[in-house]
Amino acid sequence: MSKTPLLDTIPDPAALRALPEERLRELAGELRTETVDVVSRTGGHLGAGLGVIELTVALHYVFETPTDKIVWDVGHQSYPHKILTGRRARMGTLRQGGGLSGFTKRAESVYDAFGAAHSSTSISAGLGMAVARDLAHDDNHVVCVIGDGAMTAGMAYEAMNNAGSMKSRLIVILNDNNMSIAPNVGAISAYLSRLISSRSYRGVRHIAKQLAQHLPKPLERAAKRAEEYARGLATGGTLFEELGFYYVGPIDGHNLDHLLPVLRNVRDAKNQGPILLHVVTEKGHGYKPAVDSDDKYHGVTKFDVVTGAQAKAKAAAPAYTKVFAEALIAEAARDPKIVAVTAAMPSGTGLDLFAKRFPERCFDVGIAEQHAVTFSAGLAAEGFRPFAAIYSTFLQRAYDQVVHDVAIQSLPVRFAIDRAGLVGADGPTHAGAFDVTYLATLPNFVVMAAADEAELFDMVATAARIDDRPSAVRYPRGEGWGLALPAAGEPLALGRGRIVREGAVAAILSFGARLAECLKAADELAAHGFSTTVADARFAKPLDRDLVTRLAREHEVLLTIEEGSVGGFAAHVLQFLAQAGMLDHGLKVRPMTLPDLFIDQDAPQKMYDVAGLNAPHIVRTALEALGKDIRAVERPARA
Repeated sequence: MSKTPLLDTIPDPAALRALPEERLRELAGELRTETVDVVSRTGGHLGAGLGVIELTVALHYVFETPTDKIVWDVGHQSYPHKILTGRRARMGTLRQGGGLSGFTKRAESVYDAFGAAHSSTSISAGLGMAVARDLAHDDNHVVCVIGDGAMTAGMAYEAMNNAGSMKSRLIVILNDNNMSIAPNVGAISAYLSRLISSRSYRGVRHIAKQLAQHLPKPLERAAKRAEEYARGLATGGTLFEELGFYYVGPIDGHNLDHLLPVLRNVRDAKNQGPILLHVVTEKGHGYKPAVDSDDKYHGVTKFDVVTGAQAKAKAAAPAYTKVFAEALIAEAARDPKIVAVTAAMPSGTGLDLFAKRFPERCFDVGIAEQHAVTFSAGLAAEGFRPFAAIYSTFLQRAYDQVVHDVAIQSLPVRFAIDRAGLVGADGPTHAGAFDVTYLATLPNFVVMAAADEAELFDMVATAARIDDRPSAVRYPRGEGWGLALPAAGEPLALGRGRIVREGAVAAILSFGARLAECLKAADELAAHGFSTTVADARFAKPLDRDLVTRLAREHEVLLTIEEGSVGGFAAHVLQFLAQAGMLDHGLKVRPMTLPDLFIDQDAPQKMYDVAGLNAPHIVRTALEALGKDIRAVERPARA
């Protein structure tokens, strides 16, 4: 017998809207069961989705999706939405190669109004959609669902300020699941929310404002302020009112009797302008393991539904993130001026470990990468040694601050760039593909990439001692090689790489964590009779010109390998070789970078196959450059 008999009859939101209202609670329960079951088999983001089950049902019930647009901020919470919008049968492919994205994706469904995987974009996108609707003289609704965490980012307030001044009809739902703004909510709050969102209240309020305009100006201002601040003090909405939004709430986001009438009221408020509905939810609601440990159940591996125990493979080697944390702790123990900064990712960057050891020297600034960078610049300006630990893909959001507030002033902010390269299930939105290109182009910037975990230890020590300019060290997601780690790192000579293996015919110059694949490729080339040098560049900037010169002069073919986009490490190597005239006499250079496309989620090995950066691709590239018949060479190797 099916555990979800009602959900089994709902192929799309139109079928949902045909249900009698009294059955929606039953549907929500089955949707929660289905969400837990799916994620237990695939892994992914769980707690956020469970927190918006009732809200998801209510939104699709009240609004005519997909004509009405729902914009989910970030997309962590979108799995229930996917189940209700025709993708239930494919949920078993979530975050897998050829399967559904773990975030909203426009190419995946007409119900995904806007693709997202970074936070705080929903109100900006929704406002653009609302203005487009107005310009086209359409009449659909636009609803943005944004979490209280995403509201820590300045972009959300920039969008609200703009929306409040434009008066376009827009509904923003603040999904507050940390009780960070609201008091406890209940029947009285729900009643007040229904009242102030109703047409009659809004009508009376409008009349009162009209009357107040005929009073002397001081009395008019006083009357307006009294009414708005009275509502604000009761509900926490004063800030949103000042930004030009009509505030409603807070209401219980798990009570459909509260949600449905209020959603209908804000839907029907045709001439109100922007409205903010404050909904309080519980992350992981309805599944006890997720409620009891909401941090560990934000993103999960496969797990046992009954016990909640997650199935985690035993690591063969420590993760790079943990190695970075240990290296930074070692440096901070030596130097009291070292501080650490993260933008709402303490566990993702390893700084939760640093914070346990040095709580007063670790700063989580919220989802505010721009602020994190300039905050770090301020610390550096006063003689401290900040490490800003930010994912590669998230640092993109603060590029202006990296240029103007750090690089131009040559302030020694140290960027620890996690998730360099391709990242597997999170797909292209979280892939660290561009940081080498966008950082190494900046004057006086030191850019390093660790080939293994021992080198990461040394690069953290190196960055800690660079006091005259900014620096960055990039490292991948996942485990290292299993190398022995020192108690503390040994600083590297700036701009100096290393020869890992000597050869004579071809040279492979690796920048970053593809070094293991380069060594595999060198083994295979040697088996075919082609002696190959393998070098670890360590630095994209300053470039080791002596190393590059030696490789160019002593080998027929030079390959550069990097897990980054065109315009990165290889561009600096080629620029130097061209200016030095070393491309004029027959040297064959083959840069191998990430291709000019966004690679969809899959197992990392398969993603690097798509990218052409695994050992067989390196071998093929070298042999083709040497002018060898690939088929003739490959046949004996397989025999």
